[in-house]
Amino acid sequence: MQPELIADYRCITGENPLWHPDENAVYWTDIPTGRLFRYDPSTGAHAQIYEGEQVGGFTVQEDGALLLFMARGAVKVWREGELHTVIEDIPDERESRFNDVIADPRGRVFCGTMPTPDRLGRLYRLDPDGALTRLLDGIGVSNGMGFTPDHKQMYYTDSRKREIYLFDYDIDTGSLANRRIFATVPDAEGEGVPDGMTVDAEGYVWSARWDGRCLVRYTPDGAEVQRVAFPAKKVSSLIFGGPDYTDIYVTTAGGGNKAEEGEGAGALFRINLGIKGVPEFRSNICL
Repeated sequence: MQPELIADYRCITGENPLWHPDENAVYWTDIPTGRLFRYDPSTGAHAQIYEGEQVGGFTVQEDGALLLFMARGAVKVWREGELHTVIEDIPDERESRFNDVIADPRGRVFCGTMPTPDRLGRLYRLDPDGALTRLLDGIGVSNGMGFTPDHKQMYYTDSRKREIYLFDYDIDTGSLANRRIFATVPDAEGEGVPDGMTVDAEGYVWSARWDGRCLVRYTPDGAEVQRVAFPAKKVSSLIFGGPDYTDIYVTTAGGGNKAEEGEGAGALFRINLGIKGVPEFRSNICL
């Protein structure tokens, strides 16, 4: 089955597709241009809904609002077209921005930042009461995350190191321990690097391949079992959605240079392989 082109806004770095179950719609971002988009599958309508500060990633809050993780470590709630500040900035991240984020079963958010000229990236955890804890340092490019079906382990991607890790995860405290390598992407022509990811209902891991033109599906043991090709070099992220969570929405990057990056660069795609996903957890960060 060929991926279906849904919307092409020529995103420079299309990212963070997220299914909103209350609205039965998909949201995604173009990080460098500070744009957010929304697609309604029931009507086929899609539109840009925001332009402003860069949004590296976002979650759906318990009340349906979007929690935006932005430049300089800022965190804001987007509700009915208005922004409400949760964190104005993080002093150590004023030269950086957030990248991929994910809510956990208790409403916390794991949120990674990009490297600065002086240091590598980090991974933080934002708790419902607003407390921010730095969990990891020395991250090349903090990227996709996901949880095993039993919620006892968490996946985490460092794109620069070409590795997806697996941690032991404590649902009661939100702590991570016992980091080990789940999968390593070969440093070979056309393989690209691991970017955004998600976990399906069978516990298989889906990883988008930046500069690899595809999605890769891994077994829970880390064996590659499937590839889905796209007409774009930079496949950046994916999410399951739709009424039965069998639609896979995929973002790509490079929309400013389609001649080199591919005709599908910077677009949102959909593909249905009959494989079921699971709903993402909602954040519950109090204002």
